[in-house]
Amino acid sequence: MFGGTLHNKVVFHTMKALNGIGCPVLRFNFRGTGLSQGEHDHGSGEVEDVRTALDWLDCEFHLPLIFAGFSFGAAVGLRASYADARVSALIGAGTPVIPVAAGEEEPRVYTYDFLRDCAKPKLFVSGARDQFGRRANLEALVASIPEPKKLVVIEGADHFFEGRLRELREAIEGWWREVVSRQG
Repeated sequence: MFGGTLHNKVVFHTMKALNGIGCPVLRFNFRGTGLSQGEHDHGSGEVEDVRTALDWLDCEFHLPLIFAGFSFGAAVGLRASYADARVSALIGAGTPVIPVAAGEEEPRVYTYDFLRDCAKPKLFVSGARDQFGRRANLEALVASIPEPKKLVVIEGADHFFEGRLRELREAIEGWWREVVSRQG
């Protein structure tokens, strides 16, 4: 709806970070985006898109999976993957945490209560100037969920990490070395 695509530079750099540490990566467009069939389903169908992608990755590689998503993709992907036993860790880049007013069309997409019981390693990377993920709201979200968790706020970065994509990659790679690779 807002121009998101698998070719977005944040998605691309997240993929490069994960691929660089040896993880196979699947980038895909949600239903109705680019040449994908279907139409936007306000988060519900898109959760199923993520589950379908996880099924494919599991069948193809038979490895523990790491979910990583950007913006809307983070919101629906976290929902799809937090309870999936095949997923060993979660990454949300530019996770939208704008309080949604009652009566708005997609309130379920931007709530994260489901993460309150998630014991998997979780990384949230956001720009200090992210207009869709205000720092105070993101800090409150991360404070409300169990360990292991990490929040990296990149100073000077906006929602698209303009001029700060290297720091995004470094945050993912550093977290991987600190937390995920130690789990074996």
